[in-house]
Amino acid sequence: MLIDIIQNAIRGQQMDLGEVVSQILATLFVIFCILPIHEWAHARAAASLGDNTAKLQGRMSLNPLVSFDPVGAMFLLLFGFGWAKPVPIDSRYFKNPKRDTALTALAGPVSNLIAGLAGALILFGIIAGAGGMPNMLYYFLLAYIQINVALAVFNLIPLPPLDGSKILGAFLSDRALYNYYRYQNIIITIAFFVLLFGILDIPLMALQTFFSQIILWLGKLPYVLLGLLR
Repeated sequence: MLIDIIQNAIRGQQMDLGEVVSQILATLFVIFCILPIHEWAHARAAASLGDNTAKLQGRMSLNPLVSFDPVGAMFLLLFGFGWAKPVPIDSRYFKNPKRDTALTALAGPVSNLIAGLAGALILFGIIAGAGGMPNMLYYFLLAYIQINVALAVFNLIPLPPLDGSKILGAFLSDRALYNYYRYQNIIITIAFFVLLFGILDIPLMALQTFFSQIILWLGKLPYVLLGLLR
């Protein structure tokens, strides 16, 4: 994110100031408004499956201060991937620990995809109603959609402590799951450097592009069916 902008500036590449400002504003909006929804979705899913740990600790909240993580926010601004303070989950309260842990984990990325779809509906709704929109608003909404999709894809990576690792756990044997978490600190360290040095950039970008196209198509579809857009 900001790292890319700075690198492009150093290389002398021309940049649209409005687009840059819109991307930063969209990132800040996601940090303070969408990441809390992501964590709330985890807590709400856990509570519906029998685990009220997050609720009892006051963590089932949309208040951004409750889930704000300064390091995760800084990483989202700088590198385009980040996190909020994770809600506490106690799988001992689940009837089916593996399945319910996976469902609880899945709720976070799904909330990002829903948030991205809401942005797409707003984007095409404005275009359909007004015939266009200011460039900065267009860039803001587009960046907002892309950031949400990127967060969903990022969190689905099956590496601890990301949501994807808990989803993967539902498909592992008890022994494999034990070994998986036994070495999670080593896995986390390796994953951190893999992400930081962009080793997974190509497959992640391909997945982000795929899901972004689906979200944009779904966001446009209602207006096409109503005859408001072509």
